[in-house]
Amino acid sequence: MLVTPEKKQTITKWFVRSLTLLSMLVVLFACTIALIDRMISWQTQSSIYHDIANVPHYEVGLVLGTSKYIGHTLNTYYSHRIDAAIELHKQGKVHSFLLSGDNAHRSYNEPWTMKRDLLKAGIQEQNIHLDYAGFRTLDSIIRAKEIFLANHFLIITQDFHCERALYIARYHHINAQCLAVPGPLNTSGLNIRIREVFARTKAFLDLYVLHAQPKFLGPIKPILTDEESPTEIVITPTSA
Repeated sequence: MLVTPEKKQTITKWFVRSLTLLSMLVVLFACTIALIDRMISWQTQSSIYHDIANVPHYEVGLVLGTSKYIGHTLNTYYSHRIDAAIELHKQGKVHSFLLSGDNAHRSYNEPWTMKRDLLKAGIQEQNIHLDYAGFRTLDSIIRAKEIFLANHFLIITQDFHCERALYIARYHHINAQCLAVPGPLNTSGLNIRIREVFARTKAFLDLYVLHAQPKFLGPIKPILTDEESPTEIVITPTSA
């Protein structure tokens, strides 16, 4: 089939326009996720502690779960969170802990793993509460309020994770602050940082577009603190 010069020119123009449009869309997408990333950081900085010495007293500390081991190597994301929780309790800065994580199957149970380490450190069992349905950060934050009736608590996790967790908490009118603990010291964390940028974009869509809710809600299990008594707690039904 003979292609005339005029048709070649038309195809070339169409290709150039399509490529230009695609490039503009890629740039727009990159700018959007970068803006979301920076916005989440800017809006949450004032609610993050970086030194345990500066943390005031909290009745409830929410420890966000992660795997204890990566292969046969201790995951320092995990160990730094647990070590910080233990130190907070020793210094009298956090009374009770809500351990929230994934319980995908019998051999993988983030909350129970965290509980065993806190028990070994001498923290009393009555001060430890488990959330087995903290499948992602959004689930952990919302369930802390809706299931465990905690509306003022300290989140314990790494700095980048603090920002996303606090952003979700603010959207749901939860009064939370966060202690930022160190991550791995022997890596740049570049892969984690890239993943976090996309995780923040997903969180933004979950909040403002999809209006996402936790995978499970279920029965209400209030954490009673020294500031509350059973008669002071009003339990309202929560639909799944």
